[in-house]
Amino acid sequence: MQPNFGFNGTTITEFVLLGLVETPELQPVVFVLFLLAYLVTVGGNLSILAAILVESKLHTPMYFFLGNLSVMDVGCISVTIPSMLSRLLSHKRTVPYKACLTQLFFFHLLVGVDCFLLTAMAYDRFLAICRPLTYSTRMSQTVQKILVAVSWVCAFANALTHTVAISTLNFCGPNVINHFYCDLPQLFKLSCSSTQLNELLLFAVGFIMAGSPMALIVISYAHVAAAVLRIRSAEGRKKAFSTCTSHLTVVVIFYGSGIFNYMRLGSTKLSDKDKAVGIFNTVINPMLNPIIYSLRNPDVQSALWRVLMGRRLLT
Repeated sequence: MQPNFGFNGTTITEFVLLGLVETPELQPVVFVLFLLAYLVTVGGNLSILAAILVESKLHTPMYFFLGNLSVMDVGCISVTIPSMLSRLLSHKRTVPYKACLTQLFFFHLLVGVDCFLLTAMAYDRFLAICRPLTYSTRMSQTVQKILVAVSWVCAFANALTHTVAISTLNFCGPNVINHFYCDLPQLFKLSCSSTQLNELLLFAVGFIMAGSPMALIVISYAHVAAAVLRIRSAEGRKKAFSTCTSHLTVVVIFYGSGIFNYMRLGSTKLSDKDKAVGIFNTVINPMLNPIIYSLRNPDVQSALWRVLMGRRLLT
């Protein structure tokens, strides 16, 4: 009997995603929890976006980037969670080879844009605090749009590189993925081909596409910290730092979970820790962002209240 060859001459035409839990009794609980998390995340991020559009005080570069970040977060969770919920409902755990690679591409595209937007936001804080006199010209609407466009181009190149690279691998053995979505570490473990070049590519591209933005963020905030510490007024220092704490919190969570996920490729066994990190990347991060950015920001809270009430309150 002829083998059923898939794409790239591989014998695997579909993968089996084990999901978060294999116990049937726990699957309804997981479904309800993640459905709620999805609705809260999408609702929260779209509310932030609506608040930015409604409130004129939020028509600034920082919130322009935050609005884009909210859209990316909605996309990021939508790439992974609805398909997981669908499999829980249908009790069908298989995912076609094509769909797996498509999910991988869009996940890395949206996470990549997130990465560069966080860098643009750090640059915005640097200009606002360290170069206030030239801020309006250096962070004009044209510059903002260019930064967002560059973020998309770089993220697209990154996602396409990894997707094309993984499509060259052969998958001819086990097709069971102990995860709830398709990603590089899990697919590397299933390949019959040598993944050494792919792993080197991941580290090299990761160094350029993630390491460089992280270095720029660190440099920006080093300058910001130095500038803030020169402010004599304690109230002035507190106000300057308060504009940065939300962004720094998001950066730490984003990069912390990402580094843990992709720097463990040498481990012989992918464990439930990888699922936990996956939940952080796909659910927790997008869900926390609206909370973090609105928690200590009265302007955002006021605009959110207007959105939720469905009308503009008198100022």
